[in-house]
Amino acid sequence: MRVLVLGARGMLGTDLIEEWKKTAPADELISAGSAEADIRDESQVDGLVRRTKPDWAVVCAAYTDVDGCEKNRELAFQVNSSGVEYVARSAEKIGARVFLVSTDYVFDGKGTRPYETGDPVAPINAYGASKAAGEEALRRTSSAWCIGRTSWLFGVHGPSFPKKILEAAATRPELSVVNDQVGSPTYTRDLARTIARLAGRNARGIVHISNAGVCSWFDFARETLRQSGHAAVPVHPISTDQSARPARRPNYSVLSPSSLHAYGIRLRPWQQALAAFLEEPSAPA
Repeated sequence: MRVLVLGARGMLGTDLIEEWKKTAPADELISAGSAEADIRDESQVDGLVRRTKPDWAVVCAAYTDVDGCEKNRELAFQVNSSGVEYVARSAEKIGARVFLVSTDYVFDGKGTRPYETGDPVAPINAYGASKAAGEEALRRTSSAWCIGRTSWLFGVHGPSFPKKILEAAATRPELSVVNDQVGSPTYTRDLARTIARLAGRNARGIVHISNAGVCSWFDFARETLRQSGHAAVPVHPISTDQSARPARRPNYSVLSPSSLHAYGIRLRPWQQALAAFLEEPSAPA
């Protein structure tokens, strides 16, 4: 199987290439970043897809800075919506399947139970809206697609919450972290392996992919400090309003694992995934 990975040099894309080779060593992987094709340019995307002729095109490329998207809404939609449509359109011409990595932020966070794949989307920020538009563009354009929604990604190949917490702990006497947003942290290596497995099983439709368990950002911060040997650093819970971020965040964005379990796949608890992250050679101390 030939697999084209767009966004292959990002935090998830880097792990996806590495983990896919371990999960399905017989597959041929084609790494593509902005140097190979600017996802905002339809002609570049079409040329890349026609040259590589993949069986699967996996779209990891995205503008994921939530606050940045709020300030640069047009750019967010160019990358997260139009870019996805260009990939889908080109893939459809050659009969390739498309896997889109999406987000829990397509939901408004007003729920009180884990979100199922069929629940209506209602994004409350530009990032979520652009990703929801990308999902719709894929469904509209492609006849063979899979959308993997995930949440609270962390990994060693890019900026992530545990890294920021450990960097802050090294320079500040105490920390303040939001305690009224709840979700499921997801390790990029676990997500990467899952995407490879789903593609190998010719998955269709929407699948929710996150590590098991639920926590707040405050809980996530405390566990990061505990596991890294910095439990003595004081952490104070604050509200979302006190954090004063440009973009609104959903207060509850837990994804139900039932769609993933239907494929016989279960991910380990986020605490175990965090331990694996901290053990990586390039992880922060």
